[in-house]
Amino acid sequence: MSLITPDFGLLVWMTLIFGIVFFVLAKWGFPMITGSVEKRAQRINDSIKAAKEAEEKLRNLAEEQSRMIEETRQEQSRILKEAAASRDSIVEQAKTQAREEAARILEQAQTQIAAEKESALRDVRKDVAMVAVSVAEKVLKKSLADSGDQAGLVDRLMDEISSRNDLKS
Repeated sequence: MSLITPDFGLLVWMTLIFGIVFFVLAKWGFPMITGSVEKRAQRINDSIKAAKEAEEKLRNLAEEQSRMIEETRQEQSRILKEAAASRDSIVEQAKTQAREEAARILEQAQTQIAAEKESALRDVRKDVAMVAVSVAEKVLKKSLADSGDQAGLVDRLMDEISSRNDLKS
């Protein structure tokens, strides 16, 4: 029996053993092998799907981050504008109040100066009138020492008063 040309019995036994091995493999081996290959393929597909989902989430997060940064910048700009407007308003209000207060103080000072001026003028007039009356009294005492001069002065004053009354009527 040579190895290149096997006998009929050897061929039968080889075929029978091959069939048994094939049957055992087909019954239990191939399902296990294909099951583990399918599990591995499913695991690979799940990993690819998870990677795509993670990539999509990462892209969404990046877009959300960009959007939030832009919103934050806009909010910052709005707040800065409001702060500048508020500052300008407060400064303008303070200037207006300062002007009003200065005008009020100036008006009070002018009123006080006018009142003091009027009071001083009254005092001066009063003093001048008192001095004039005192001087007139002294002059009249000296010049009217005699009763004839007194009667003449009274007559003259009465004539002046009556002539003034005649002019008014």
